[in-house]
Amino acid sequence: MTKEKIQLEIERLRKELERHNILYYTNDRPEISDREFDVLLENLIQLEKNNPEFFDPNSPSQRVGGSISKSFETVFHQRPMLSLGNTYSLEELGEFTSRVEKSLGSFPEFVCELKYDGAAISLLYEKGQLSKGITRGDGMKGDDITVNIRTIHNIPLKLKGENIPDILEVRGEIFMPLEGFQKMNEERLEMGLEPFANPRNSASGSLKMQDSSEVAKRPLDCFIYALQTNLDFSQSHWENLQYCEALGFKVPSGDMRRSCQNLKEIEEFITLWDVQRSQLPFDVDGVVIKVNQLALQDELGFTAKSPRWAIAYKFETERAETVLETIEYQVGRTGAITPVANLLSVQLAGTTVKRASLHNADQIRKLGLHYSDSVFVEKGGEIIPKIVGVNLQKRQSDAKEVQYISHCPECATELIREEGEAQHYCPNTFNCKPQILGRLEHFISRKAMDIEGIGPETLDLLLSNQLISNIADLYTLNEAELLQLDRVGQKLAGNILDGIEQSKLQSFEKVLFGLGIRYVGETVSKKLARAFKSMDGLIAADKESLLQVDEIGERIADSLIRFLHAQYNLELIERLKSYGLQMRIEEQEGASDLLKGKSIVVSGTFEHFSRDSIKLEIEKHGGKVSSSVSSKTSFIIAGSDMGPAKRQKAGSLNVEILNEEDFIKMIS
Repeated sequence: MTKEKIQLEIERLRKELERHNILYYTNDRPEISDREFDVLLENLIQLEKNNPEFFDPNSPSQRVGGSISKSFETVFHQRPMLSLGNTYSLEELGEFTSRVEKSLGSFPEFVCELKYDGAAISLLYEKGQLSKGITRGDGMKGDDITVNIRTIHNIPLKLKGENIPDILEVRGEIFMPLEGFQKMNEERLEMGLEPFANPRNSASGSLKMQDSSEVAKRPLDCFIYALQTNLDFSQSHWENLQYCEALGFKVPSGDMRRSCQNLKEIEEFITLWDVQRSQLPFDVDGVVIKVNQLALQDELGFTAKSPRWAIAYKFETERAETVLETIEYQVGRTGAITPVANLLSVQLAGTTVKRASLHNADQIRKLGLHYSDSVFVEKGGEIIPKIVGVNLQKRQSDAKEVQYISHCPECATELIREEGEAQHYCPNTFNCKPQILGRLEHFISRKAMDIEGIGPETLDLLLSNQLISNIADLYTLNEAELLQLDRVGQKLAGNILDGIEQSKLQSFEKVLFGLGIRYVGETVSKKLARAFKSMDGLIAADKESLLQVDEIGERIADSLIRFLHAQYNLELIERLKSYGLQMRIEEQEGASDLLKGKSIVVSGTFEHFSRDSIKLEIEKHGGKVSSSVSSKTSFIIAGSDMGPAKRQKAGSLNVEILNEEDFIKMIS
């Protein structure tokens, strides 16, 4: 294929993928399956990788992230991002509308919208393409987090339609839907990590992560609520939102936005959503009321802190009082103990609440909990409600203080708590049933070995009947054994065995992730697989070698060494190897030994590569990526904004510095 045809195919794939992105994430009416989308995206990524001269920062391939930002540049807003005045009272809301009416001489049309509980963002487009995404910051200036913004699927990288100004700015709220937040926390608990507190903090924290490929995995969403660019053909905020929607932005629509002609209609909208907000798939904390006509907004103007033409009515935090009955302690696959409070049933935010999160021993001690206490429960953005306080006036005189358990509730082994850890752990790794079952469930999961035909109930059945006791035992199962189990017929037995056999084709990085090593998630598994190429290479690695791998810190390195030096785990890995599982990374097309034995430092940002893709190129040609400059460094590949400290150290050690074009020539 000629370069011209390659460029045309790249452009075709980009347009097609962006169209499907809008259909799926903004319009909620996909035309193709996830698998078909992934195939198109993989084709584009491969073409761009092989033809770096056609790189485009706004290509749909950049949705997967990959760039590393050690710090974010501070950028001044073209117009200040002021905060809104708040009120919790309908009486104060009436005073606000009266002030507006008095200033204008008549009651204007207002637009009411839900107030999303997330992080405010300013998006700047130049000639229809995303050029900057800036956090609110202090209102006058914020952080340029464009590299992370590009990973959010319903933020258009290129605007559609006509009449697009050369410079266009919109503002919106980035948030995390409740379902995605819950799933993310479940995965963290499986890994033995502390769950995130609430969707709002998770969304805000995600935007400031240094690795954009990690941001891409976060279930972030965005609503646009304001257009900052003046348009000749638009006279109102309502028209501006319609225009934004036509450009490809996700805007509040349907019942989530209403035009109101008087105070009564505004109050009706507030009352409606104060009740119905619990049914939304995301958190809202109030209603924003804005004057609709742009000319009237200009006439009313601003105070030093906020616009005079808008106000936020904040909902009261949803809280209920109930009784703490018991506390149960759940055991995760890593042995982490999670306490959960069982409560007397109470209505909260339209749902019946019977359980609440307590997180760890410190939280219980901080609350000073006693059994039969009257406790205050809030949802506060969490999927599982939390206990936020105790009504001491109702405490019974003979109430017993809650003492955190000292032994595992499942196997009675004494618990341990390592220094610096928030949670207690059961160290009986190989004989505690919830841990065994948790590891099995993790191993067969979609992101690991993806074994179809087996679910948690089947695993429990296999474990209870002593057909398996660890992940390697799955590969010894036969049809006769399976048919002896309740509710397992010939068809199901065949599906189970087929799924197990197919899992042998899964890549080394998935096998590594499936082992369930503490702190070794999906991304870390990929980095380790690329760095050490095989299980044998990883087992032989010392701590210093592990720490050289990007994003591997002391905690992960220590966990890996503990796991890979334990005799039980080594025997388990040998068994998996003997059953035919992939224990080394497959050689990539175009791989060579061109950079074999060379230690290479990558610094700065690049035009044709993301930070991750340039590292992959180095590894593909046999080189090793190092994070710091030393006398052992072969050379540095420097992009724009290379750190001055690295440049100075390279000069003092006489380490050669290559630019991006030099590197492309070297590997061509």
